[in-house]
Amino acid sequence: MAYYKPSSLVLLCFFALVLFVESKKKSGITVDLFHRDSPASPTYEPSHTRFELLRKSFHRSFTRKSSLRLTSDQRKKKSTTASSSDSFEGVLTPVGGEYLMKISIGTPPVEQLGIADTGSDLTWTQCKPCTQCYNQTSPLFDPAETSTYRQVSCQSPQCSAVGSSSTCSSSNGCQYQVSYGDRSYSIGDLAVETLTFGSSDNVGESVSFKKVVFGCGHQNDGTFSQTGSGIVGLGGGSVSIISQLEKSIGGKFSYCLTFLDSNSSSKISFGQNAVVSGPNVVSTPLVKKDPDTFYYLTLEGVSVGDERLEYNNKKASDDYGYGGSTSAGAEEGNIIIDSGTTLTFLPSEFYEGLEASLVKAIKGKRGSDSQGMFNLCYELPSGGGFSSPAIVAHFDGGDVVLPEGSTFVEVEKGLVCLTLVPSQDLAIFGNLHQMNYRIGYDLVNKEVKFLPTDCSKAE
Repeated sequence: MAYYKPSSLVLLCFFALVLFVESKKKSGITVDLFHRDSPASPTYEPSHTRFELLRKSFHRSFTRKSSLRLTSDQRKKKSTTASSSDSFEGVLTPVGGEYLMKISIGTPPVEQLGIADTGSDLTWTQCKPCTQCYNQTSPLFDPAETSTYRQVSCQSPQCSAVGSSSTCSSSNGCQYQVSYGDRSYSIGDLAVETLTFGSSDNVGESVSFKKVVFGCGHQNDGTFSQTGSGIVGLGGGSVSIISQLEKSIGGKFSYCLTFLDSNSSSKISFGQNAVVSGPNVVSTPLVKKDPDTFYYLTLEGVSVGDERLEYNNKKASDDYGYGGSTSAGAEEGNIIIDSGTTLTFLPSEFYEGLEASLVKAIKGKRGSDSQGMFNLCYELPSGGGFSSPAIVAHFDGGDVVLPEGSTFVEVEKGLVCLTLVPSQDLAIFGNLHQMNYRIGYDLVNKEVKFLPTDCSKAE
């Protein structure tokens, strides 16, 4: 197994889209996404070296895990109907830790650029009047300039769906408050609006959905990029875009992530376009549990070459409420699949066995990364040629071979490190190990499917 050079890796830490319409078919539309660190991106920073971008991405991955942990600890389980097409498709482009999703809000539609996040439910954008906002390149959304904006009342089901974070204003308007692991936050009014996916300049076709619940943020601060206006929630909770559009998209979405040195864009699909099928499909149950934001799977074990390690995270189950066991001994719903986390996090005790197996199998000189983020690193031979055994994730229902080259990444010049890392709390299957798979989420049939695919050639 080869290693991943950093030129191939300006990594993903949040899942996002930049929506530009390419075409519209009967089944939906296609849109583009641009990597934040590519010259075509509005967030492109040419002064940063590839290793600086890589380090920032890894740091965001650890911050991301803290954010998901916070959500798991604090959020409690507490929809609206959509219109138009039954499916649509977007193109994903990695954005150096974030994927930005360009959508339009209101009537007439006003374009907004938000971080599309599978670990969040509520979609929100910065709004006028703003008492505390982070710097934003584009104009703030003004609810006074749209004819379809309606604030949600405190007695509405939508307000209850936000959970314990909602409060009531003096005018009986529902107010929300969301926070993240890095102390970023948004506070504002919960409202319904028309959301449009597609072109805002009338050059291409678009698809609109009416009465979508979103947050109009009047107090927002933290580590958000000035090119983004907020968050687009793609989690499993009732106020997420996925749940609100369920009648239109049948509870289905999928994505196909290309390797980051590819000239082709990644794609995300909704509705009938998101159906994943074929002779090589691996299907695993989607486990529903609290908080319902997350997409839980059951990992039964991991193989390093011919050696299989059984996953039996009893302590994590007891401490963090992962639930009952399967016949294979693994705790049901013991890992989250998240397109917005770069690295894969495994319980420390299980990780130790994985690392020990790799150390036995790999011939090379051990090294250490200067940031101290990784446990297992090797110095690259002067002529290159580092290799490691294949790593296979054994999910309930089938096996997923981790993409060759993505398990060890060159994080500093001449040093490769294992991109599976130990965790004391949440286990997360990160996006680096989902590349070149078409991954389909079916919330109705409660399953996730993996299909090995050359995503650079996927339609």
